[in-house]
Amino acid sequence: MYNNYPRQRRFRKSFSRQSSGRNSRRFNAINPALFVNKAAVIGIAERFKPEHSFQDFAIEEQLKRAISAKGYHEPTPIQDRIIPLALQGADVLGIADTGTGKTAAFLIPLINKILHNRRERVLVLAPTRELALQIEEELKGFARGMGIFSVCTVGGASIGRQINALGRSHNFIIATPGRLRDLINRGKIQLARFGTVVLDEADRMLDMGFIDDMRFVMAAMPAKRHTLFFCATISRDIEKLIGEFLSNPARISVKTRDTCENVDQDVVRITRGGDKLAALYDLLGNKELSKVLIFGRTKHGVEKLSKILVGRGFKAESIHGNKSQSTRQRALALFKGNVARILVATDVAARGLDIPNVSHVINYDVPATYEDYIHRIGRTGRNGKQGKALTFIE
Repeated sequence: MYNNYPRQRRFRKSFSRQSSGRNSRRFNAINPALFVNKAAVIGIAERFKPEHSFQDFAIEEQLKRAISAKGYHEPTPIQDRIIPLALQGADVLGIADTGTGKTAAFLIPLINKILHNRRERVLVLAPTRELALQIEEELKGFARGMGIFSVCTVGGASIGRQINALGRSHNFIIATPGRLRDLINRGKIQLARFGTVVLDEADRMLDMGFIDDMRFVMAAMPAKRHTLFFCATISRDIEKLIGEFLSNPARISVKTRDTCENVDQDVVRITRGGDKLAALYDLLGNKELSKVLIFGRTKHGVEKLSKILVGRGFKAESIHGNKSQSTRQRALALFKGNVARILVATDVAARGLDIPNVSHVINYDVPATYEDYIHRIGRTGRNGKQGKALTFIE
């Protein structure tokens, strides 16, 4: 069923050079060899041994209890190295593979900061609505019962409700760039009062064209601030932003390879004149594909494919930029809760989202860049489990 290509690492360097920068959206001649990579055998890699435990960190006892209640037993590599630096107030650049626990790496020290000073305010900037809402959900889980409050300001949701929420006491604002800028222009948010800022998935924000919004927001922050900057990939443009936004940052990289070692990657070759949709039906008929995330290139194509699958009897949902925020959240909830077996999505779902137990990622349409491919397939093979990624090649 799958057509294997030999690994050709020499293509990786030439591709990354051609696809770097904002014009990478127009380049999609990715060599198929990059979509083939066997997963590492579980158990061979040396188990990570953290230098710290959560109980060792210089954080409040109530926060330690909350961490334990969430089932966090020992820090991941990014948490082990970022948390001590963030607790000291250092500017931090964190570079890590997807699904490595970056959210907790910044939330834990910043919650502790607020427990020490209730007047402290933190801004968290994220590229997509889904990621912003996920960060807020994680924050509420850690800070439950501590009297720490947040407001999530994202597009696609009622701005009136968000304005009302901003009128109440809050320590965190978690926002997408466009909505945040709108609220600043309306005079509803004064960033001069915020001493800490987190830019999560900063490379994705740059790729999505939010550079002007990012600069606008950072210019409104105090010159003397605490900045935490996270990304999965480093480009020349990202290096420039690091120089603009951070002050002598500690660089922490726990990135080991482009793609997760737990993801078995292969291609599905569609011959000239072949039926791509029929090939997808055949794949989905396999019971091993128990929870499947399918990526398409366009909003229209994703919606059309989802409706076709539903018409064929599959339990499928879709998310893309043309859907309202409530509809997107409903689709995600159904997929996370295993009510829907299939989620068809544009790249809005490729970054940051933590969806448990995705067995397969299918690239029904080839991604625009290799970086997009990395983040798409990062939705499977998470938390030490193995996953599979299949890319349709025509």
